[in-house]
Amino acid sequence: MRKSSITGAMIAAALMTCSLGQAAKADDTQSPWQVRVRALGVLPASGGSTVNVQGVPALSSPNSGLSIGNSIVPELDISYYFTPNVAAELILGVTPHNITGTGALANTNIGRAWLLPPTLLAQWHFTDFGPFKPYIGIGLNYTIFFGQSAGYTPTNGLGVTNLSLNNTVGGAFQVGFDYMIDKHWGLNFDVKKYILRPTYNATVNNTIPVTGTAAIDPWIIGAGVTYRF
Repeated sequence: MRKSSITGAMIAAALMTCSLGQAAKADDTQSPWQVRVRALGVLPASGGSTVNVQGVPALSSPNSGLSIGNSIVPELDISYYFTPNVAAELILGVTPHNITGTGALANTNIGRAWLLPPTLLAQWHFTDFGPFKPYIGIGLNYTIFFGQSAGYTPTNGLGVTNLSLNNTVGGAFQVGFDYMIDKHWGLNFDVKKYILRPTYNATVNNTIPVTGTAAIDPWIIGAGVTYRF
């Protein structure tokens, strides 16, 4: 009798496991791939930048600094879901910024540069709120600077004649949500904070070396469309 009960329980457990597996398979019909297209506002927080004008302390930090302009750009990201909760997101986009001096270098046109900051984030997605799907993320970016140009505009007898920002690695933090309209389409809102502090080299009036750190550290605020394959 005991043997028959154990055998019956094993058969029941096997049938239940099979049923649960079939149900999970039936529900797991979405592709793990997802893409988003966003419009981004890139808002640098450059107050921590430093300037060292060789041999001229009066023009160097803490008497002077950098101001890095805002930018609005399109962006594409690609996500892969390892589980319903865990995903990786790759962010692709470029952004241009104007750079000016502050303090003793106020209104000095330092130059302009484009940034390519490919970013890889590990994300946790919350799945208990129906079509509202919030998430958080943390990751790294490697920022490449290109299209750099010096200001060349003399201000108070000073003109930047060379500018070079150095590529750098930084951190990235993210919070956002998708609101799914149907199985595939949704709306997205996303906020990121980058820790981005490249060093740079410049030349004033073709002779005076300038070095320092450009504390770009941007807030990136985005809104757009989600598509889950």
